[in-house]
Amino acid sequence: MEPNQQRRFVGKVAFVSGAASGIGRAAAIAFAREGASVVLADISEPGTAETAQMIAQRGGRTVAVRCDVSSAEEVKTALDKTIEAFGRLDVAFNNAGVEPKKLAPTAEWEADEWDHILNIDLRGVFLCMKYEIPLILKQGGGAIVNTSSGAGVIGIKGSPAYTAAKHGLIGLTRAAALDYAAQNIRINVVCPGYIDTPMMARYTGGPPEGRARVISEEPVGRMGTPDEIADAVVWLCSDASRFVIGHAMVIDGGQTIQ
Repeated sequence: MEPNQQRRFVGKVAFVSGAASGIGRAAAIAFAREGASVVLADISEPGTAETAQMIAQRGGRTVAVRCDVSSAEEVKTALDKTIEAFGRLDVAFNNAGVEPKKLAPTAEWEADEWDHILNIDLRGVFLCMKYEIPLILKQGGGAIVNTSSGAGVIGIKGSPAYTAAKHGLIGLTRAAALDYAAQNIRINVVCPGYIDTPMMARYTGGPPEGRARVISEEPVGRMGTPDEIADAVVWLCSDASRFVIGHAMVIDGGQTIQ
């Protein structure tokens, strides 16, 4: 910990899905840096092990659990393990998601691929909240942040399932926020733009021209970093945002306002 650094989550427990890389890893490290014990949930066990090692090197406490968020049983088991390990749950960052394998007009999409994306990117967040909320209520309240996308506020040509899922996440977040605001659970959603993550590398295909194309769509002239999203997530889960409820925070370098 750096001298005089604020530690807003000492004694708290945070659950982070999609913690094996990218935004989820950055958020897990940020929560740990602020004093939280962190549960790292992902289907990639090597990835969560690496995240856990990074946090341990900084003196943080973690437990890694394998979790396919499209499976109610696996989500419930992951949260049961959270209570077994740390005895409570205070905040959750529901970040796990997948991108389309390819872009295609709506009528050319296969139903199975549609279901795959909706099951993880939308149903998975519902399942996480379904099992997180009762645990957070036991602590008298807390905070949840879900991950949508710039695709949650604008249409993305050739990507109907991802666009539908990310739009749906904003609606789901707002409905849940109204359900639990009076019980002291604040639920919000972040909408990242182009962020320099392994998922983005898959989306661009990796070559310099792919990155250049993406960057050309960003008014700030660069992609965002996972840490920039993590900072917003931590703020939304902290008392500093205590009057922020049901908000869709767009963090995209100006991409969606062009």
